[in-house]
Amino acid sequence: MSNRDKLKQLIDLRTKAKLGGGEKRIEAQHAKGKYTARERVDMLLDEGSFEEYDMFKEHRCTNFGMEKQQFLGDGVVAGSGTIDGRVVYVFAQDFTVFGGSLSETMSQKICKIMDMAMKVGAPVIGLNDSGGARIQEGIQSLGGYSEIFQRNIMASGVIPQISAIMGPCAGGAVYSPALTDFIFMTEKNSYMFLTGPKVVKTVTGEDITVDDLGGAYIHASKSGVSHFVAETEESCLMMIRKLLSYIPQNNLEEPIATECTDPIERKDDTLNDIIPDSTSKPYDITKVIASIVDDAEFLEVHKDYAKNIVVGFAKMGGMPVGVVANQPMYLAGVLDIEASRKGARFVRFCDAFNIPLVTLVDVPGFLPGSKQEYGGVITHGAKLLFAYGEATVPKVTVTLRKSYGGAHIVMSSKQLRGDINYAWPTAEIAVMGAEGAVEVLYAKEISALETPEAQAAKAEEKKEEYNNLFATPYQAAKYGFIDDVIEPRNTRFRVIRALQRLQTKKDTNPPRKHCNIPL
Repeated sequence: MSNRDKLKQLIDLRTKAKLGGGEKRIEAQHAKGKYTARERVDMLLDEGSFEEYDMFKEHRCTNFGMEKQQFLGDGVVAGSGTIDGRVVYVFAQDFTVFGGSLSETMSQKICKIMDMAMKVGAPVIGLNDSGGARIQEGIQSLGGYSEIFQRNIMASGVIPQISAIMGPCAGGAVYSPALTDFIFMTEKNSYMFLTGPKVVKTVTGEDITVDDLGGAYIHASKSGVSHFVAETEESCLMMIRKLLSYIPQNNLEEPIATECTDPIERKDDTLNDIIPDSTSKPYDITKVIASIVDDAEFLEVHKDYAKNIVVGFAKMGGMPVGVVANQPMYLAGVLDIEASRKGARFVRFCDAFNIPLVTLVDVPGFLPGSKQEYGGVITHGAKLLFAYGEATVPKVTVTLRKSYGGAHIVMSSKQLRGDINYAWPTAEIAVMGAEGAVEVLYAKEISALETPEAQAAKAEEKKEEYNNLFATPYQAAKYGFIDDVIEPRNTRFRVIRALQRLQTKKDTNPPRKHCNIPL
């Protein structure tokens, strides 16, 4: 064979590999409103940056006549490329080849790029579209999943790991995305579950659809498994690019600061009036966030889950930050099981990747009730407490209104190594609200009065007395638990300047194998 023939052979093989399962299966993929694995990779990465590995790899299974069905690449496109010029490693499962089912060979390809990503310190992005384990390979397929899971675990907190569910993701396949930092799902064609509707029906007798069991909306709003939901595959891939702009390449690097065209000293007079006079009236915390961050840009994480707490990424003075804020619009901003889990996971991610934390506090306490207690709110609430106390990144806290009891401590208080703790003049920092405090402190005195009118008047008098004494930021400031009481309209400038001062901060935890966070 001449050199020219060898060159032609290479070109022909590349062409064949790029067709995956063939033209008919590609057409079937498009008919479902889905892109192919290669089309997704091209949309995700910078143009012309993709370097593919193991294009010619084939499976080695001989069971059930599988040796007669060979496809170059064996159902996954894997390699490296760049996003906004920064290196990333990516794999995209190809549903046109055996329904994207995972074989031993496919797992080897995925593990190879995960190993390379760890060596060079770059994010890994997995585009999942798979029918699950390749049954014909039996235990070898399960072993392949196990190899991937182990690498997910070793990479956790070392390099960012992102999963996009672009089709089915069922059975053991769900655990790799679950071990990664962020999961994206699309509104159509995207679902995750351990056992499908047919098995559920057989075992439990429950009739349920694919979407109601594991669709994007369910995981975004009820289970909290999914962090982002996109309308289309294109918007999903663009959201991944956006997310990466806030995150460093690995745990040893700092987030990349960019030029800030939004004046740091910009004041917003609307903040002076955003807190209602009545402490029981809600307001939208996202308006406060938009007011103080650069260009009002905020990438909210877990937007539809545990809405009583808001978490997400923004930039302040060009510096990426993680924002955690109670949301008075939902359940008065109370902390419960879901909110605690959501907040703790986000705080730990930011701490792992050197992203400073800005916390906005308006929390009346933990949600009471048997449902919460039986669900383990004590343990789950301790997760958020633990996450803040363990975090060594710069932490700036602003108390806007309520900050009561144990919830005050949990929300990045000074005693949990909060670096700079500000408060607005409207802040109420106390063990509990006036109504509860008066019932505890003055119950006998009030009940001794003869008429209900006199009792009500005395109760109101004591509430006002309690509010004037305790429900202010000045008691906490008196003891140094609040560093300064600031004018709301100056919040952006004060927070950014605090973050600038904290850029060289050094904080350490005791030497240990690993912590034992309450799970």
